[in-house]
Amino acid sequence: MLPQRKTLPHTPPPWVSDDAIYFITINCAQRYINTLANPKVADALFETVAYREKLLQWNVHLMLLMPDHLHAFVVFSSFQAIKKTIKDWKRFTARSLHIRWQDDYFEHRIRNQAERDEKWSYVLNNPVRAGLCQSPSEWQFRR
Repeated sequence: MLPQRKTLPHTPPPWVSDDAIYFITINCAQRYINTLANPKVADALFETVAYREKLLQWNVHLMLLMPDHLHAFVVFSSFQAIKKTIKDWKRFTARSLHIRWQDDYFEHRIRNQAERDEKWSYVLNNPVRAGLCQSPSEWQFRR
């Protein structure tokens, strides 16, 4: 029997600032298949991100698509719960772009500049570590 994954609460404590930055990872249901890192899907995903920014649901500082998952640095609106914002976006992109996402996501609140810099570097270098490009600047699937 496989171990059960712990359910994450995704609810920030009340003392967390409204402008807190979150490091987010969302996985596709099918791992090791290139679902996201192609121009057609990437462009459409980035359009949905920009649209939701115009609705003031979030402010995405960086989103980087890997073949089967994405990483993002996001400031969420205080008007809607983080979990609902991501759930609604995943549901919309699943229906409109036929992306099958895993049910949950990983989220971590960035607490200081050193932590932000470390995670930012990790994200930008992810395609290099995966052997998909030689340098972070070559990777086209980021916004």
